[in-house]
Amino acid sequence: MSQIDCTRSIEACATQYGEEADAVRKYMYGGLERAEAIPNRGPIRFTSQGRLASDIRSAYSEYGFYIFEGTIGEREMADVHDDLRELRSRFPTHPGAEVDAQGRPALNAGLKGPGLLWAKALGDPLGGTEAAGGRHKVKVRELEAEQDAPTEAPFILFGSLQFSDAALRLYGHPELLQVAAEINGDDFAPFTDVLFIKDPGRGAAVSWHQDGDTHWDAPDVDEDTHGFNFMAQVYGSTPVNGVWVVPGSHRQGQLDVAELVEAAGSERLPDAVPLVCNPGDVVICNRQLVHGSFPNAGFEPRLTINFGFHLRKSVLGVEGTGVHSPVKVYDDATIAQRTRALGIAIEARHQQYPDETPYVYRPFTERGESFVWNEAAREELRDYNLLDLSI
Repeated sequence: MSQIDCTRSIEACATQYGEEADAVRKYMYGGLERAEAIPNRGPIRFTSQGRLASDIRSAYSEYGFYIFEGTIGEREMADVHDDLRELRSRFPTHPGAEVDAQGRPALNAGLKGPGLLWAKALGDPLGGTEAAGGRHKVKVRELEAEQDAPTEAPFILFGSLQFSDAALRLYGHPELLQVAAEINGDDFAPFTDVLFIKDPGRGAAVSWHQDGDTHWDAPDVDEDTHGFNFMAQVYGSTPVNGVWVVPGSHRQGQLDVAELVEAAGSERLPDAVPLVCNPGDVVICNRQLVHGSFPNAGFEPRLTINFGFHLRKSVLGVEGTGVHSPVKVYDDATIAQRTRALGIAIEARHQQYPDETPYVYRPFTERGESFVWNEAAREELRDYNLLDLSI
């Protein structure tokens, strides 16, 4: 379990809820206990034949998530921290600004695709709206930020691989990619990549929802149909700043989240647990899980490097939803073009960590594709997320 002492944050968060303070406090401490009781955390382990350890695979299947502890080593974590400090210095000064605090062009200036999304401090920008296909049915309670807090704060950075070399290198992590192959087959397809930013006292909520839009009514839909996300924790994750999930809900089809909240009598779903992590842990999280997060009214930051993968059969020949990229049918050529970011990532990682054995992606071998990491490759990544495979 996490070594982060979040007691002070739980108490501060609870006081924000007024007459519900005791209920919130009890819920968060209860969530910690429930999370601790689930046997689904530990380092990534493979058999001598290179297969994912069977207990990890079965726990992921049962609960819909698994916490790979200590996946990002000290050297890489230092690299991530240095990179993110530079990255944040390039954020626009405010929503719509074209320059950063030093007067340079902001990191997403001139791009066609989505870049940095801002949200009301301690708000819920998605709940009860038509955003993301209207999947966020219920608005969670918004809290009051401190008087000196900005009205809006950074929330999600889309297309993160074009902005962060550290995120790009993590995308090429050989053990994580081997896990992806074990879950989705060795011809797995990319999904999308973002940074979730939950600054203390400012980070917005993500209201309860299930990801996935296209296959709920398909006759062959199963627990893996809509893919998964890897969620790499830079600072760690607590009940206050982190994602909560309803274990096993990925096996129950498309659920009526509004009905779940009504049955619970509050936004605090009784069976949910928080993803409690230390810095360097990586969660594999099924997109079909009911999940969400509350406003970060505590003192610990959370920044999650998020990237996902699909079964190829789930995207090939399928018309995308338009949630993460323009609507189109995903043919072989589109999937191959979007997957080039993975080849660039694997090569960028190999340059940074030459003693590490790179992951070998089967479709690249079959097509005879090779990649380099240089300025031309960096330029190729511009607006790559316009090809995200959104199902």
